[in-house]
Amino acid sequence: MCFSSYSDGQQPGSLISEEQIKARIEIIKPYTKWVRTFSCTDGNELIPEIAKANGLKVMVGAWLSENKKLNEIEIENLIKVAKAGNADMVAVGNEVLYREELSEEELLDYIYRVKEQLPGIDVGYVDAYYEFGNRPAIADACDVIFANCYPFWEGCHIDYSLLYMKNMYHSALSAGKGKKVIISETGWPNRGSNFEGSEPSFENALRYFINTQKWSKEENIEVMYFSSFDELWKVGDEGDVGAYWGIWDKDGNPKYSEM
Repeated sequence: MCFSSYSDGQQPGSLISEEQIKARIEIIKPYTKWVRTFSCTDGNELIPEIAKANGLKVMVGAWLSENKKLNEIEIENLIKVAKAGNADMVAVGNEVLYREELSEEELLDYIYRVKEQLPGIDVGYVDAYYEFGNRPAIADACDVIFANCYPFWEGCHIDYSLLYMKNMYHSALSAGKGKKVIISETGWPNRGSNFEGSEPSFENALRYFINTQKWSKEENIEVMYFSSFDELWKVGDEGDVGAYWGIWDKDGNPKYSEM
């Protein structure tokens, strides 16, 4: 499960407290085996140790951007967290090529630097599934392919969404040339505006979640579902749907318990 720790009024850049991390881990731990983190700064670097103490495995992420100074802190903290035994896999960057904030060569430097420091730990990079086919050097550098697969954001109707996601997955699998592919993000919002043929609703979000879990179990596909909790700050980047991707609402209440 992709782990979101921001409470009301917080957003990337806000300082995350140990107490709020523990409270949210306590909510999700009966329902998941893994958590995925996105950053190793502003308190996010505390998440892996807390998750491991609660019996969870962790995919630890370093957030990369055009800010090279902050990238250095992220990379150094990622390596520190992993060397402390609190990372089962690491992700060097998240959609930084999609956002066009780093060049392919710059990203490769970060990936190989982390791989050199962390022998024995699977190192990968997270991006939209098609980026790995477009950039074979990135796929080659990764021990594991972390592919974001969002039929919703490609305007897919809910009736065809599972087939669409399967095609996304197999595209990344082909790019990986035999490497493991993990779906690092997928999900469906329960509220907000339509995106072309994609319609947010409680029914569609629940249907997509169930279909995803059923497929992952039947075919042994590893999935990091997005997301654990609703995050209000995301409306700035994604519009009104951005706040409604969680399995739990912003206050930690399960959204589908009465359906």
